[in-house]
Amino acid sequence: MSDTTICLPVLPHYTLVISKDTGRRIVGSLDSRTQAGNFHKQSREEVRHRASPPEKDKMSTDAIKFFFGRYGLTNGDIDKLLAAALARGGDYADLYFEYRVANSVNIEEQIVKQAAKSISQGVGVRVVIGDKTGYAYTDDIAFDAIRHAAETASHIARSGGSKQVAGVNATPTGLNLYPVAVPVSSTELSKKIELIKQGDRAARGFDRRIREVQSSINDEVKYVMIATSDGRLVGDLQPLARFGITCIADDDGNLQVGRSGGGGRVGIDFFEGESSPEQYALEAARQAIIQLEAVATPAGTMEVVLGPGWPGILLHEAVGHGLESDFNRKQTSAFCGLIGQPVASELCTVVDDGTIPDRRGSLNIDDEGEPTSRTVLIENGILRGYMSDYLNAGLTKSARTGNGRRQSYKHMPMPRMTNTFMLAGLDSKEDIIRSVKRGLYAVQFGGGQVDITSGEFAFSASEAYLIEDGKVTAPVKGATLRGNGPQALKHVTAVGNDLELDPGVGVCGKAGQNVPVGVGIPTIKISEMTVGGTQN
Repeated sequence: MSDTTICLPVLPHYTLVISKDTGRRIVGSLDSRTQAGNFHKQSREEVRHRASPPEKDKMSTDAIKFFFGRYGLTNGDIDKLLAAALARGGDYADLYFEYRVANSVNIEEQIVKQAAKSISQGVGVRVVIGDKTGYAYTDDIAFDAIRHAAETASHIARSGGSKQVAGVNATPTGLNLYPVAVPVSSTELSKKIELIKQGDRAARGFDRRIREVQSSINDEVKYVMIATSDGRLVGDLQPLARFGITCIADDDGNLQVGRSGGGGRVGIDFFEGESSPEQYALEAARQAIIQLEAVATPAGTMEVVLGPGWPGILLHEAVGHGLESDFNRKQTSAFCGLIGQPVASELCTVVDDGTIPDRRGSLNIDDEGEPTSRTVLIENGILRGYMSDYLNAGLTKSARTGNGRRQSYKHMPMPRMTNTFMLAGLDSKEDIIRSVKRGLYAVQFGGGQVDITSGEFAFSASEAYLIEDGKVTAPVKGATLRGNGPQALKHVTAVGNDLELDPGVGVCGKAGQNVPVGVGIPTIKISEMTVGGTQN
């Protein structure tokens, strides 16, 4: 089996790269940057197409009208482009249109260090035949340029005969998960700067030992339209925003860092309520100050309690990726061939849900035009299924789950998580901690890595505490958790009733593509895990 990627920039040259089916997709690097500017300049087109409060299914039709009106396209044009993609044969073709406006502003040392704006646009054309894929893209949204890309992608098919294309018709999505009244991208720069400064002041006022504060707001609004050879035409208008803050504490040369932030598919009002920059700032400052008093972490095998919320990143990395259908189709996942079998403690139920309103990982439709869904992956310890996209669902004869995602029009879709979390149990956090004689309580995580095939993982805890005789005691520094994802789930002996999702900061990387995601977990106890420490 092989995956083929053909990449066509707007220049008259294109790159053809063929790779074996190892999970790698090699993409040509040629591209043309469309526009760049600063926050003080707002194009007339951006104002004219600014998002208005959407109604159910209005986001889909608005996005379709945006591309048809701005670029002079028609249903007939779309049909012709899909026909060009399938002119040499093939099982399926689709077109992915994208127009994205992204903004960022950050403050360091109490001054604005950077304000940036970028606009990107383009179309990706995919042709699928069996387990092979031809893919081409252009950043010129014009009929001739897209047709050139379609003809290039069509070279993957060599059946010698064209395939009939069903005429496209607008298809309602049925979801309206992010009805944003005022997108952050439509907010004046001065208001964004004031929000950031509010966080800066709160952090510096928390403790005199907070010496440095860095904070930022990043936002975007993205129009997408997807047309498929089976007649589907859908669109979506996708807002996204995130506030982030980092605090550095200094106590006589002892430097420690705290980080916090949040966001989602939300409007500016999100940052004016309970999820204000001040609240994130106080949390980042608290983390930094706590670490000043941290002691060395003892090493060895011990009980580990994971706190609710962001520690779900361990579940995402150590287990979630192994439940994506491409790894299982290729038999490179530790969960391959185990559907219907126990893979975790009976206390564990894990789901991926792309339909939660306003969440960072949520989508009305995935990047193949399929409505997102709530997929039960593990139920009471039994493996129930995988997350699928069009290609892998077809090859494994399973249902699509709305998990086909891509970073941009320059990338092919693949199975990816949306919001992945473990459901709540019956135990209280206090009872779980009281049950531990000697162990580690990890409440925040930094970086980590996982081997999909073996399930082996290693994660660093950015905030953790000792548990001694059922009580949380001293904060520790330098703690790392090592283990095997499937085995760790089997050692879950208590699940709390306090499920939390992360505050809205997750970014997931896979095969060179980054997409926004959500994670979550209740307080859980793992009976044994290897803790790497710094104690001599």
